[in-house]
Amino acid sequence: MHLKRLAYAAPLLAGLGFLGVQQWTGNIHTVIEHRLYRSGTLGPTEFESLLQKEGIRTVINLRGPHVGTPWYDEERAVAERRGAHLVDLSWSAGRALNDDMVAAFYKAVENAEGPILIHCMSGSDRTGLAVALYMAKFAGAGELAAEEQLSIRYGHFAVPFLSRAYAMNETFERLEPSLGFYGS
Repeated sequence: MHLKRLAYAAPLLAGLGFLGVQQWTGNIHTVIEHRLYRSGTLGPTEFESLLQKEGIRTVINLRGPHVGTPWYDEERAVAERRGAHLVDLSWSAGRALNDDMVAAFYKAVENAEGPILIHCMSGSDRTGLAVALYMAKFAGAGELAAEEQLSIRYGHFAVPFLSRAYAMNETFERLEPSLGFYGS
């Protein structure tokens, strides 16, 4: 009986372990090599290493400006030292984006010098939506490829009524017609 329970629990434990390691290591991913990267908030050493290694010129921070907090002040200092432009957008994983917020993101991408790094706290929810929008609007990706950015693979867990982060999925669904995705 115990082996049967273990057989059922093993995939769940492996999945949770994968997500835990991913978050612990910064949830860093190449989306489009030499063009677009995604992550959670990184420590100053990891952040500087990523900017240097990938030549990142623009960082889009979806957590908003938090002057006076160590993570933000260190990020701003590293970005300045590496010659990268830091763009602060204030998104919440628990609230759907309005049209002005989406327009500000599109403008930030249009004005960005690449490569671009997009991040939020964990690199899962807000970052997933931003990268999905980027893929659909700027990279010409299809609906499924864009929506893949909002998946458990990156730590995004969204179930209606159970997860605050479902607001990110609702935003993408609302915007699908403006991205050329109809009837889904």
